[in-house]
Amino acid sequence: MSSAATTASLPSGFAVLTSFPDILFIPEFVFGGLVWILVASTTVALPTLQGWVMFVSVFCFVITTLLLLSYIAGAHGGKTSWITLDAFYHGIAALFYLSAAVLQASATLAIRDLFVLNGVSFKTYQEDIAAVVFAFLATLSYVIHEVFSLLRWKSS
Repeated sequence: MSSAATTASLPSGFAVLTSFPDILFIPEFVFGGLVWILVASTTVALPTLQGWVMFVSVFCFVITTLLLLSYIAGAHGGKTSWITLDAFYHGIAALFYLSAAVLQASATLAIRDLFVLNGVSFKTYQEDIAAVVFAFLATLSYVIHEVFSLLRWKSS
């Protein structure tokens, strides 16, 4: 019996959309885009906190889109350095989104207080609640992708 070493590799072409964990690019893209849209459409009550949320959502949206398109185009050429890049990026994105989700939740609580005291629109408050929910869903997507990217990296 010979034991064949199995190596994990990144998929190319539209196989990206059918392989796990790479299929998670789609919820990362959707949830991140929704956070971006929801925060951008509200009145920014706390520019420092919500500025970080906007930076994270736009940065991760753009990089996730570029990675997805690169994988579909097969730009990685089967090189293992791309597996390391994938694991590194998803780890950073998970940490960024966790911090952004917590800060958005904090901003939403502050907006709730402004709603009660100064009559901030209830619609703004609801949009901020939705942004918090989608930020935590994006965080979860990135964390799951990170765990499985690390497993793929370890086996490569």
